[in-house]
Amino acid sequence: MQETMTISEKLDIMTKAFELRDAGDEEGFDRTFKLAPMPAYLAKAAKESIGADFLIDGGWNLSEAEAEFGVDWLGR
Repeated sequence: MQETMTISEKLDIMTKAFELRDAGDEEGFDRTFKLAPMPAYLAKAAKESIGADFLIDGGWNLSEAEAEFGVDWLGR
């Protein structure tokens, strides 16, 4: 399992993502944005409303959800 990111590390990722978007690099923005862990409560809400496939296929960093709900939470 991935080690928890600090707030500073998360902010660095988000800053880089928005710099890419501002420069017109939407693909870079999307790829970089997904490196920051999705908060567990948002991942749970996305699973319930959109479905697990959205999270699995989307390449989201789900380390915080896995830490809170277990590594098999998407399959349950």
